[in-house]
Amino acid sequence: MSDHQLPRRIFIRDMATSAAAIAAVAMRPDGVAMAAAHGSGPMPAQQPAVTPNPASPRLRFGVIGVNHNHIYSMAAAVIRGGGAVVSVFAKEPDLLAAFQQRFPQAKAARTEAEVLEDPSIALVLSSAIPDERGPIGIRVMQHGKDYMADKPGITTLEQLAEVRRVQAATRRIYSIMYSERFENRATVKAGELVNAGAIGKVVQTIGLGPHRITPQTRPAWFWDKPRYGGILCDIGSHQADQFLYFTKSTRGEVVASQVANVNNAAHPDFEDFGDVTLRGDGGTGYIRVDWFTPDGLSTWGDGRLTILGTNGFIEIRKNVDIAGRPGESHLFLVDQKQTRYIDCAGLPLPYGEQLVSDVLHRTETAMTQAHCFLATELMLKAQKQAQRVTFKA
Repeated sequence: MSDHQLPRRIFIRDMATSAAAIAAVAMRPDGVAMAAAHGSGPMPAQQPAVTPNPASPRLRFGVIGVNHNHIYSMAAAVIRGGGAVVSVFAKEPDLLAAFQQRFPQAKAARTEAEVLEDPSIALVLSSAIPDERGPIGIRVMQHGKDYMADKPGITTLEQLAEVRRVQAATRRIYSIMYSERFENRATVKAGELVNAGAIGKVVQTIGLGPHRITPQTRPAWFWDKPRYGGILCDIGSHQADQFLYFTKSTRGEVVASQVANVNNAAHPDFEDFGDVTLRGDGGTGYIRVDWFTPDGLSTWGDGRLTILGTNGFIEIRKNVDIAGRPGESHLFLVDQKQTRYIDCAGLPLPYGEQLVSDVLHRTETAMTQAHCFLATELMLKAQKQAQRVTFKA
């Protein structure tokens, strides 16, 4: 079989999913409307309940902290993988009520300890305020349970060192939900194509992570840099994960990084722009993140990923095709033969099922622990050494 035949067969197979993809545009399999699927603002007041727990769940999981909307897709991913949510602890009554509206099967825990000390719970999820996620994960692992954190899963190098120490001692799983890869069907598909040799050896990734800020919807901690870790630590963690994954790098370094506050003078310590250049043992990467998505765009951000290979390139438009195609998860593949478009909206998301299996079988199919920590380390170092730049008025 020639090098180009396998990717072409994959492409032909994907075309058979077009009808399903069109049907999936309005509603994702977890029941979340596409327009409300990302945590760029508060959850709409009325959200349908997520598919109930399976009758015979593969594992039971709990939740500690629901301060970011990502917790909804995190929990839905584990339920798709065969997990059953049994309890949730949140300090904020309004956030707790919203979570239970979406997941009525989750019992409200009176304390964090109620979740940690439940012997039936194997996995704990958290989208607490970012600087609390690492310490929660440490307590989870010390109670003999595995952990899935929202990104950023860790906000300082000191936290990272302690998390690594406890993880090595307990041998529990500390997973971070890098949703721009795990929860985006086009990015999942790109992984299949790259692994099949569709574009040859990957040389560079370019990850763009623009976001809409919508200031009136943001809690106080959103503007407090020690709480969210800085823009590179926060949003940039997605792109660091993708850089390592697609270049297959197991070592990496920060070549240069910079941050700025261009448009939020009322919050002088806030960062609304940042970029990073990375070098790994498998390729290079450039990352740009910002909070400048205009209200005129139909979604929270025109997230893009370009993967450059020796025999072609892939471009992903994660959330919107501004040229007019509906929905999200658009993939463009250019190789030595032709240019192709693949609508990935109907394809499966395997992370939840893989993580559940890893918890049950002590494997690393969803993501290796080394990869998880290295993606975090790179962005924490980029954040720490970033030059803060200013521009003339």
